[in-house]
Amino acid sequence: MEETIFGSSESIVYQAADWIKLVVEVLGVAIIAWGVVFSLLCYGRQLFGSADGDYIPLRLSLARYLVVALEFQLAADILGTAIAPDWNAIGKLAAIAVIRTVLNHFLMLEMEKEIEMQEKGVKDKLNDRDSDVDAVVSVE
Repeated sequence: MEETIFGSSESIVYQAADWIKLVVEVLGVAIIAWGVVFSLLCYGRQLFGSADGDYIPLRLSLARYLVVALEFQLAADILGTAIAPDWNAIGKLAAIAVIRTVLNHFLMLEMEKEIEMQEKGVKDKLNDRDSDVDAVVSVE
């Protein structure tokens, strides 16, 4: 009797974990899809709306979506391994975790670089504006 209750409970937990894993994976895919659609819309607006050619905000936006989606996908893989912990699955999880962590790391570095460039661009624009004001004041 006790063995069947345990087996039944374990089966329910595995099925629930499988469903949760599926939902988390779908969320990760949805985040990537939304990020791509949003970025394409921003790109179109940038391409046809203004001529400044500043794509840094666009790249930052897409990178943020990718970072979040990678976290969701990694969570789904961890959940999948938690319910079926054989050495083969653990090895695959380790490889996937390393690859996704490296991707995430480089995306974060790229984002930091883009933010720095964006801030530098704002400072350069402010400096240009100040020098234009100084030139006008000195002419008068």
